[in-house]
Amino acid sequence: MKRASRAETASGRPSATLTGSQRQPVPVSSNAPTPAADAPVRTDFIRQIVREDLASGKHAAIKTRFPPEPNGYLHIGHAKAICLDFGVAAEFGGSCNLRLDDTNPAREDPEYVRAIQDDVRWLGFDWASLRHASDYFGVLYLAAEKLIKQGDAFVCDLSAEDVRAYRGTLTEPGRNSPYRERTVEENLDLFRRMRAGEFADGARTLRAKIDMGSGNINLRDPALYRIKHVEHQNTGNDWPIYPMYDYAHSLSDAIEGITHSLCTLEFEDHRPLYDWCVAKVDLAGNPWLLEPLAAKGLPREAGTPRQIEFSRLNFNYLVMSKRKLLAMVEDGLVDGWDDPRMPTLQGIRRRGYTASALRLMVDRVGISKQNSLLDIGILEGALRDDLDAHAPRRMAVLDPLKLVLTNLADGHEESLAFANHPKDASQGERAIPFSRTLWIEREDFAEVPPPGFKRLTVGGDVRLRGAGIVRCDEVVKDADGRVVELRCTLDPESRPGMEGANRKVKGTIHWVSATRGVPAEIRLYDRLFTVPNPDTDEDGKSYRDYLNPASRQVVTGYVEPAAADAAPEQGFQFERNGYFVADRYDHAPGKPVFNRSVTLRDTWAGK
Repeated sequence: MKRASRAETASGRPSATLTGSQRQPVPVSSNAPTPAADAPVRTDFIRQIVREDLASGKHAAIKTRFPPEPNGYLHIGHAKAICLDFGVAAEFGGSCNLRLDDTNPAREDPEYVRAIQDDVRWLGFDWASLRHASDYFGVLYLAAEKLIKQGDAFVCDLSAEDVRAYRGTLTEPGRNSPYRERTVEENLDLFRRMRAGEFADGARTLRAKIDMGSGNINLRDPALYRIKHVEHQNTGNDWPIYPMYDYAHSLSDAIEGITHSLCTLEFEDHRPLYDWCVAKVDLAGNPWLLEPLAAKGLPREAGTPRQIEFSRLNFNYLVMSKRKLLAMVEDGLVDGWDDPRMPTLQGIRRRGYTASALRLMVDRVGISKQNSLLDIGILEGALRDDLDAHAPRRMAVLDPLKLVLTNLADGHEESLAFANHPKDASQGERAIPFSRTLWIEREDFAEVPPPGFKRLTVGGDVRLRGAGIVRCDEVVKDADGRVVELRCTLDPESRPGMEGANRKVKGTIHWVSATRGVPAEIRLYDRLFTVPNPDTDEDGKSYRDYLNPASRQVVTGYVEPAAADAAPEQGFQFERNGYFVADRYDHAPGKPVFNRSVTLRDTWAGK
């Protein structure tokens, strides 16, 4: 498992480097979901803005983008952004680009690029055009020179520490850099020498000249370029300087003709800088700046984008900080970035979450301007509803206890027909082998039953799912007194379809043939943390103090052959046990491995 290295923080964007499994993603369909004809019209504030812009003629067509940094794996929060960016474009007949904001090469890796594309396609979307911020480095450089010539940018020699000292506070204005009044000629000379690689990392920056007294700290002469002698995955060693995130992001949107730039709320305070960069450069009014695009075969489609912010997706019982997720991976608290307990899209996909369940969750959560901590039951409920409607049923025994039907002949075997789904006849039927010796769940038997117990006990009856009614006649124990076998009698008149099958029996239990059932590794995943808000850092505790020791348990059980033959990532409801998925990487027909996706009911509601 590849481990992460510590990240630099020079990008200007609040994130940390992520790493993950080096396994190659399994290819999936990239067909975008088509809204039903009778689907309700969405009326959130973003879609209302889009409708008004189209109705007024401000835009003839809508264009959005999903702009992740290729410095890590996407997580559940990104699912909302993906569904919104691509969904809005599709609903209004527009287009959406996937743009990789690769402006900080020290933290980026082609592995992340592959995973990001895999995640977007898995969610059911595809992009109109795959772009990279690095595609626009030539344009961004010309735009910076234009800002210098206009007197809107200057080269600053202050160190990072000095810049912080000059910046001021939320209550006190900043101070101008002593280099702020350099001449245009001196600034151009120094910036071109930065471009030529003459100076060491951190020696100089190109800064916007805005207002050091602004109440918005983002407008206090922010950096636009920094020196970084680092090889880039796409441009090699062509560039010893790299644009800062706010600058590159705003102008990349403008270059692509993005009409609505949808961002999470932490970028609301950055919007004035976004608008300043777009207006001061004015790419649409200065087409000569776009000349470098021709060499890359990219179209000229510059426009004036509008940034709109929405609340990010946060669930309880999760830690979403990249820094803390990184620490859990590095310290071996989880089994990597695709561990099924992790909130990464690669992790929850391996857990058995479906793309349709995530889209359903996003629809239920909706779009707002108010950040809040949502109940993870919303996410789990969407998965249950999706799998209940679509997942085939199978029988599996997780804690096996042997049951022998003594009135059947030795070697007795037959095949019983079971529906694949009780509510969907179109899924057809399957054959399940039934034999004299079976496995049942240990918890389905009690020698001394507690009050209200409705399953099997000595002298009691229970219905074997789809096979008939049995009575327990005898219990066999080992030398330690542990029950190891039940000897029972099958009522021959109670088989399905017979009159005796109508006899009232309190309980029904599932089973697997002991002669034809297939041993399987079954991983019982649960919530990674024991408290709703593990990220509070209160009372001297950290999220590490709330890790759930029972979040991953591995048992050896038995599954019916039709489950053992599953393809990787095929999901089922294991009757009475929960929803499970064949592991994406470790499952094989001869050696089945299943992950529990979610229990049948919310077992945490009363905790």
